[in-house]
Amino acid sequence: MSEDHTYDLVVRGLRIMTTAGEVAREVGVRDGRVVAIEPLGNGLDGARVLELADDEVLLPGLVDTHVHVNEPGRTEWEGFASATRAAAAGGVTTIVDMPLNSIPPTVDTAALEVKRKVAAEQAFVDVGFWGGAVPGNTGDLRGLHDEGVFGFKCFLLHSGVDEFPPLDADEMERDMAELATFDAVMIVHAEDSRAIDHAPSASGTRYASFLASRPRGAENLAIAEVIERARWTGARAHVLHVSSSDALPMLATARRDGVRITAETCPHYLTLIAEEIADGATTHKCCPPIREASNRELLWDGLLDGTIDCIVSDHSPSTAELKLLDSGDFGLAWGGVSSLQLGLSLVWTEARRRGIGLERVVEWMATRPAELVRLTGKGRVALGYDADFAVFAPDDAYVVDAATLHHKNPVTAYAGRALAGAVRRTFLAGTEINGPDADGASPQGRLLRRGGVETARRDTGAPAAQATPRPPTNG
Repeated sequence: MSEDHTYDLVVRGLRIMTTAGEVAREVGVRDGRVVAIEPLGNGLDGARVLELADDEVLLPGLVDTHVHVNEPGRTEWEGFASATRAAAAGGVTTIVDMPLNSIPPTVDTAALEVKRKVAAEQAFVDVGFWGGAVPGNTGDLRGLHDEGVFGFKCFLLHSGVDEFPPLDADEMERDMAELATFDAVMIVHAEDSRAIDHAPSASGTRYASFLASRPRGAENLAIAEVIERARWTGARAHVLHVSSSDALPMLATARRDGVRITAETCPHYLTLIAEEIADGATTHKCCPPIREASNRELLWDGLLDGTIDCIVSDHSPSTAELKLLDSGDFGLAWGGVSSLQLGLSLVWTEARRRGIGLERVVEWMATRPAELVRLTGKGRVALGYDADFAVFAPDDAYVVDAATLHHKNPVTAYAGRALAGAVRRTFLAGTEINGPDADGASPQGRLLRRGGVETARRDTGAPAAQATPRPPTNG
């Protein structure tokens, strides 16, 4: 910063989304953090000044705590460079990477170090990591926690990749008891394997058959197990990608009882409905599945009443070949929806139609995910917070073109969908990483540890690792 200027960056606008709501303000940034918020017109002096247009709102950068980057090992599906570019284009400035489908999965400190080395020189946004809880690695959990993972993910049924096996409910309880000793969170893919084993086959092109193969009851049973095991152990638990509205009363009751449990849902459950999914449209396959319109409306109610805490992408990409777009076989296609770049527009389009304000969307997609992983400097435009911003034009409209998305494979369930709201610029720690002044921007993302302590970027190479997956998966 020049000594002639007080701030590195000043943002001025009529619509700054602060903790007091959307107000006219000037925001001063120094050394990557917000250090001044003053009424518009005070004339803060910056080495760079951004004057927002009247139709633009300055939002905190979004925090997406459910992203499958897949690198190393399945980098042809996605990688840190492509995923974090997509994130930046969508106003997401922090992601937390899932412990699968990379090879090796992040189930011990050696695997975590491999992943950090691969990510270090490629990240365009800040990146943190989840650890994995699998059979036999209870002894590795404390070490991963001490190395800065944000919590631990487990499955209660086959994950779709053999290198990340599921826990049964008793194993999950044992690991929860271990996590409770150092106050770490267990995040759970909650579907009951026995219920799914008894459900009809998912084979064929009919979406109705696939939906019947992943019944609400399977999700409800598994969420009930998570609640009770969290109750018994006193551990923090978080239910991933809630799709069954039947589970909401259970979650609400558990919270009233003092169980330490939170929950998330995803844009695809809030914007898509089973009745409109064409047979053979394997772009829409995900697990748990997209359910009926009536179910979708109840999920929105769960957000509004606080039963569901946050909205995250569950960005789970693959190659186009694995989606079996030609045959449309739901039983064999890879399951996952790619939406990292589109999440804000998707959710805003539906929220506005329901009369829900942009400040609630920010709460669900920035503030609450940051709170989930205890990133105290993220998710708000506030003094002392990171200067991570999205310049959002809520009245812009566009039609999704898969070819223009930054994630590696141009496959999306939203192709051709008309959306409201566009991200025009994205800033990370006060530096523009997406927008008209960011051409040729180099990766400036930091690797985050639990507590918000950043690791230094290191110039290290990525190991080669490849494997052949089995086709079906869960998010």
